[in-house]
Amino acid sequence: MAAVVAFLSSVLILSVASPGSSLSQNYYDKTCPNAETIVTDVVKRATMKDKTVPAALLRMHFHDCFIRGCDASVLLNSAGKNNAEKDGPPNLSLHAFFVIDSAKRALEAACPGIVSCADILAFAARDAVVLAGGPYWYVPKGRKDGRTSKASETTQLPAPAFNISQLKQSFSQRGLSLDDLVALSGGHTLGFSHCSSFQSRIHNFNSTHETDPSMHPSLAASLKRICPAKNAVKNAGSNMDPSPTTFDNTYYKLIVQGRGLFSSDQALLDFPKTKNLVYKFATSKEAFYKAFVNSMIKMSSITGGQEVRKNCRVVN
Repeated sequence: MAAVVAFLSSVLILSVASPGSSLSQNYYDKTCPNAETIVTDVVKRATMKDKTVPAALLRMHFHDCFIRGCDASVLLNSAGKNNAEKDGPPNLSLHAFFVIDSAKRALEAACPGIVSCADILAFAARDAVVLAGGPYWYVPKGRKDGRTSKASETTQLPAPAFNISQLKQSFSQRGLSLDDLVALSGGHTLGFSHCSSFQSRIHNFNSTHETDPSMHPSLAASLKRICPAKNAVKNAGSNMDPSPTTFDNTYYKLIVQGRGLFSSDQALLDFPKTKNLVYKFATSKEAFYKAFVNSMIKMSSITGGQEVRKNCRVVN
């Protein structure tokens, strides 16, 4: 979910207007009854070879839904003079697109032209969480794939440097609540971040502090060693938490200790309601899981597409 820069909301208001209006649990029961099983098998095989796949798929789904709704626009390749979302700065570190491609090929062989790429990504994100030890949920089905993907719109993704006001605005513009903000931020329990996403917290933070005073001094010291001011190591960075391939509530425990990696993580303590939820999820994994499932269903029901692509990388 880590991304960059400020929030301008123009296109997405339309996609939030009627979340989930055309989705249902039994959408593929007659046309492609094994759709989810096919996707799960592909995600399982990919995860066995690479434990970073679940984090990648979950982040990909977040980044898809936050621009134009969950319409698989993040999967489209740039074409001609159009730079697609996947080539926008916040998305350059997205990976595991091959998993979605593999699932789509398998589904096209089993039931051609039926299952959208947007649904495949929603299934894969759920499977990713389950394979990482997190909760299972029933994914509403029937999303359509979008025909528009613009790198310029990736500025609408919530950034690692966001403060609580920017986060609240970002989520509310998509019809998501403060509960959703805190629960979905828990996706940061998985994965890895490059130095660029937290560099501003550990070097020249402001005129009076070299490092962000809300960051625990020992975390700041260790991050400075990994990411010096003149960092020349291209892929240097840090795991999001000490168990980056396990879906748990460690993320919230770290925030309570002042060990959140991003400004946007630590900012959850800067507003009474979000702070209370952080403490609640830090003490109860079950409460976090329940809230995360509800918020994932809500977020993944923001629809916006028009077709079912034959190839997830190109429009029909």
